[in-house]
Amino acid sequence: MDDIRAQFVLFDGFDPLDVVAPLEVLTAANERLGRLDVALVTAEGPRQVASGTPGVSLTATAALDPTAAYVVVPGASGPAAPEPGADTIPDLLARFASGAAAPLLRRVVDDPAVTVATVCGGSLALAMAGLLAGRRATTNAMGLAMLEAAGARVVRARVVDDGDLVTAGGVTSGLDLALHLLDRDFGPQAALAVEELFEYERRGTAWRRPDGKRAGR
Repeated sequence: MDDIRAQFVLFDGFDPLDVVAPLEVLTAANERLGRLDVALVTAEGPRQVASGTPGVSLTATAALDPTAAYVVVPGASGPAAPEPGADTIPDLLARFASGAAAPLLRRVVDDPAVTVATVCGGSLALAMAGLLAGRRATTNAMGLAMLEAAGARVVRARVVDDGDLVTAGGVTSGLDLALHLLDRDFGPQAALAVEELFEYERRGTAWRRPDGKRAGR
């Protein structure tokens, strides 16, 4: 049986917790499932990527493959309001959304066989790229108005499952997002095993589209 690839898309200024929390969940699940190939990627290929948290960087080992089963897009870390010499979170997200990743993200979002998952401001980046018009989504509470203005149908839930698009709220919701994906696609036993390992129980409500559809495997 082929591995199921989950790629985490890094960009300059990303929020490290948006990446590390769901990555650890999926990595831990792989010890049980043995089928998840988890990787850090960028649109440009392998490189060291500085996060928006001073002194924290991660190494991408490959270029984003828009045919991966899961593509996880984090938000950014930085000031929400302008500060001298610093990019704001909206600045960082807009730069990412309009840069080299833009055409790849469009291919990802347009492919119903790929599950696109976002944490915190990751959904805002997709919305800024014009990719969430009419889609149900959520983001950090401070960005909900911006998400709605970009054409998304905002749902005020911790996790919003719109089939092949699964979005999560604030920075810590990356744990809940990854556990929801495990429960949905691999069964409650897989999710429960990681919950017990991490001594963490999912928070909040996971909203799911009424028809229950999701991306195929």
